[in-house]
Parts: sequence; C-alpha cells; structure tokens
Amino acid sequence: MPARPSPTVRGRRLRHELRKIREEHGLTIEQVSERSGGDWNASTISRWETGDRRIRPVDLRRLLDLYDVHGDQREVMLTLARQARERGWWRSYTDAVPAWFEVYLGLEAEAAVIHEYSAELVPGLLQTADYYRAFMRAAPTAGHEETIERKAAVRLARQDRLTGAEPPEYWAVLNEAVIRRMVGGPDTMRAQLQHIAEMAELAHVNVQVLPFRAGAHAAMNESFIILDFPVPADPDVVYLESQAGSLYLEQRPEVERYTAMFSHLIAKALDPDESRTLLARVAAEMT
Repeated sequence: MPARPSPTVRGRRLRHELRKIREEHGLTIEQVSERSGGDWNASTISRWETGDRRIRPVDLRRLLDLYDVHGDQREVMLTLARQARERGWWRSYTDAVPAWFEVYLGLEAEAAVIHEYSAELVPGLLQTADYYRAFMRAAPTAGHEETIERKAAVRLARQDRLTGAEPPEYWAVLNEAVIRRMVGGPDTMRAQLQHIAEMAELAHVNVQVLPFRAGAHAAMNESFIILDFPVPADPDVVYLESQAGSLYLEQRPEVERYTAMFSHLIAKALDPDESRTLLARVAAEMT
C-alpha cells in the first residue's frame, strides 16, 4: 500500500506553520486577537496552533490575510487544511481504535523511518493475528471476541505499509523477554517468531534482539517509538504508550535523547544475523 497523505501529519504541519508565520511577523497571540477585532480570542488562536481545535477554512483565509500570506505559500496552507480534513484509513475502524491511538496511526501512516524499542511485547507492525488475539484475551478489558477481531484487523491493516510499494525503513530492537515470553501457546509463539524472522529478511526491515546478557541498558524503564518524516517541515516525534493513553514528545532535546538511547540499544544488541539465528533457536525450543 503506497503511503498516502496523512490527515494527521498535514494537520500537524499546518499548526506548526501557523505558529511559525505568526512568530516571523513578531506577533503574540494576544496581538493577533486584537487585530481580528475581537472575533478570535487568544485561547482560540492558541488551540489552532496546538492542534486542540481545527481551524475552519474561512478563519484560515482571514488569518492568512492578516499575516499577508499570498501566492504559493497561501495555496500550500490551504491545501494542508483541506488534506487535514480528509478521512484516514483508520476511520473505518472507529469502534476498535481508541481516540488517543488515532493520532499515532495518522503519524505512522506517513513516517519514512520508524525506530522502535520493545521491552515486553512483539511490536504491532510485526505481530501475527493469533499472537495479538492471545495478548488481547489476557487483558482484563479485552471485550468481546468481535471487538478483538476488529482490533486484530487494524493491526493487519497497519502492516500493509511494511509490505507495500513505498514502505518505511523499520528498525526494531526487541528485548530478549519479547521473544521468550510464551503468548498463546507454543504453536502461536513459534509462528510469531518465524514471522519476525521472515519480516527481518526484507531489505527495509532490521530486527535486533537485546540479549539478557547485555546487562543494564539505557531503556530499561520503557518502550518507545521514534517517527521520522520525509518532509523537513514535519519534525520527528517520540511516541510513548501506557495503559491510560499516550504521550508525544516533539521538542528537539527530547527527541535527541531518545535517538541517542536507540543508538545505544543498537550497539548492545545482537546484530541482525545473530538475531535471526536466536529467533530460529528460540522458535525451535517452543514445544
């Protein structure tokens, strides 16, 4: 599946550009509010720039007039706004996708590079349907079988990007616990490990296992994902997930910290060939 413009990424770029243009004009949010004649209060403008509120086309045009934005730059902004209102593929699964996870799906859909460290769970982009079902059934709030099947369908739809025409570069570091923890029984786990090994054969996919013998490492307290986008105007983002929701880190020092952590994990992990050998050995032990 070729990467299509993600409304989430377009909306994110739009709000970044709105803030950038305002700051280039040396205006505060309060000054923009005053120049609007009181039609927009400071809170509304701030929410446009943070993405907490979608800007209407009529307001965007007025704002661009106020900033004296014309020509190609204006058309780019209006196009971003139109694309941000489109429906992403995940909107077909609203009954199975929490609202807090929709943002991540929108970002993942257009990322050019995905770096992921997983401490306990096989990453979603590498999971088999049976592994995911077994994992979900262990959760106290798993829901009915129909709900689990819908969520499994979302997992499989996400994976289309890895095998499509314009796949991202995907690099995963898996704690050894991920491949040794029995989920769903021997047959399910063996098939899961074999699937990871098969995916790791793709030219744009790298999988490394961080062995127990590596000892202490920089990411012992959390799993994380770093998303890198093809357009410089879309800054990298770090995604952290918990039982209660998700957190997105976008400030450069924060992203650089996690990027450095990932580099350390790569250095301590087995190389890709050694990792595939270990995956095969552990799969053979699943009896």
